Amino acid sequence: MSAPNDLHFPFSAIEGQAALQQALLLLAVDPQLGGVLVEGPRGTAKSTSARALAELLPSGHFVNLPLGTTEEQLQGALDLEAALQSSAVQFRPGLLAQAHQGILYVDEVNLLPDGLVDLLLDVSASGTNRIERDGVSHQHAARIALIGTMNPEEGQLRPQLLDRFGLFVRLPNVPDVETRKRIVRARMAFDADPAQFCAQQAEAQARLREQIAAARTQLASVVWPDAVFDAVAQLCQQSGAEGVRADLVMLRAARAQAALACHAEVSLADVQAVAELALAHRRSADAAQPPSPSGQANDPNDQQDQHQQPQQQPPNQAQASKADAPSSNANHSQPDGWGGMAAPRHTGIEPVKALRPFIAKKA
Repeated sequence: MSAPNDLHFPFSAIEGQAALQQALLLLAVDPQLGGVLVEGPRGTAKSTSARALAELLPSGHFVNLPLGTTEEQLQGALDLEAALQSSAVQFRPGLLAQAHQGILYVDEVNLLPDGLVDLLLDVSASGTNRIERDGVSHQHAARIALIGTMNPEEGQLRPQLLDRFGLFVRLPNVPDVETRKRIVRARMAFDADPAQFCAQQAEAQARLREQIAAARTQLASVVWPDAVFDAVAQLCQQSGAEGVRADLVMLRAARAQAALACHAEVSLADVQAVAELALAHRRSADAAQPPSPSGQANDPNDQQDQHQQPQQQPPNQAQASKADAPSSNANHSQPDGWGGMAAPRHTGIEPVKALRPFIAKKA
């Protein structure tokens, strides 16, 4: 039996995509990160994971931008006839208005027509949606975070739009037989009885919702000690990153991770866990892989996790591969802490160890 339209695969039941789950949870806690771009082959839970996040958002603002959307549907429309007759602007809200202070999800984001890309760039940079038709204008706040999914074999993303995403996850193909079996079994169980499957995950889902809500409340009070600023600056400098945008997104991501773990202060371990999410697309071609921010080897658990997770190739070291994203991007100012930074890969370091009971444990 097929899954009802109102039931989505639970976020807590996703198998084999810990890095993707980490990035999405960080964005749920701090939309100032700008967004998450998910790149990978077909059948790697890109869309499933993005849509599953909607069930965890405290605000519930998760708006889908489907293929074939027109500029009017995205931006909204002005009733010019009413404006001429009554001198009052009548505005029909579009998807940008619906997504204000929430998330706009774009599947196959690399296939968007240029007109829609231009609109998203303008809104992401300004935080405002401006509509003008025949001398009649209207504007409204549109502070959105973006989640985009794409298969690079179907085309690359414009560098300017890539720059709007704060976090990036490149998904490999299914890494091993055991992971493949877990993924398939979970999906078959959901398809066989979606209601029962979701009920089994209800407790884990509730814990995640509570954790996100608590982290959002605590976020502003989490502090960065000087050692964290030093580590971030060192990592960014060693990577050859231009400007300081990588520093900003790394600090914000590390703070979100600390908040998820209910810590009052960002640690060097938080920086280490999110560093590549901020650096991979900015690292110069001749830059060495950055060391641990602590300057020490990872602990045995980290090294074991690194062996279990396949390494992902930096974009600027594999430009000849169709599966790699562009390595250049443009800089844009950020409105009120919103808008995007840009995109990364995962190190193989275990993501958000404090989340293991929630991500890995099945109800």
